[in-house]
Amino acid sequence: MLRPTDVTPESTIQTQWYALQTLPRHEKRVRERLQYNGVNCFLPVYSKVKRWKNGCTPRIEFPLFPTYIFVELRMRECSRMLLDPGVTRVIGTGRGPVAIPAAEIQTLRHAILAGSLQPHDYLTVGQRIRVKKGPLAGLIGILVRKNSDFRVVLTLDLIRQGASVEVAFDDVEPWA
Repeated sequence: MLRPTDVTPESTIQTQWYALQTLPRHEKRVRERLQYNGVNCFLPVYSKVKRWKNGCTPRIEFPLFPTYIFVELRMRECSRMLLDPGVTRVIGTGRGPVAIPAAEIQTLRHAILAGSLQPHDYLTVGQRIRVKKGPLAGLIGILVRKNSDFRVVLTLDLIRQGASVEVAFDDVEPWA
């Protein structure tokens, strides 16, 4: 039978997933060092064929989220991650690190196994965007959502009028 003194607070704390920000292009090295030290890491990658100047076309793996890596550990161990020379910070608020739901990490893992993940700019409804492909290429508007379709509202500021057009999500990019 367990007595209250037999259970330490440390043994009752579950591990959670946290995001670490790394120096640019250091994600794989950070992962290797942390795994060597026994830390469970997850670095989502996608592969892309690159054409080099010498004509070679190798398939290269790139991080899905550049400068970010996910680690599973206890909250009190987060500050220890900053000892790695490639880690710049643990993602969180001013009060401390914020855990990522395990379901989100699991979803990412399943999507990578399915081979369907590619990086995309983070866009939100109401954000100014630019159409980068198709007959509307170069136009700037505001991203809106109607039902399940993405639409761009193109505005004519001079006459204070707008018109919306349906666009493919891959055909737009954020506009500063």
